[in-house]
Amino acid sequence: MARCETCGNEYDKTFEVRIQGKSHYFDSFECAIHTLAPTCRHCGCKVIGHGVETREAIFCCAHCAEMAGFHSLRDRV
Repeated sequence: MARCETCGNEYDKTFEVRIQGKSHYFDSFECAIHTLAPTCRHCGCKVIGHGVETREAIFCCAHCAEMAGFHSLRDRV
């Protein structure tokens, strides 16, 4: 049985996510998102969709990017 690296739960149905050659083990998508998803620089939410980004930061939406001073970014439609 593997252990979830986020919550520590030992579970017989954990799954592995490999990123840049490193393995991560989780018992739920919630735990995987909590650990691996980027965080919006402005509001702090986890970015699990497309989001918008600059070289300096990732944002959950164009509104948050604008509030942080990045006025040229647009949401994808």
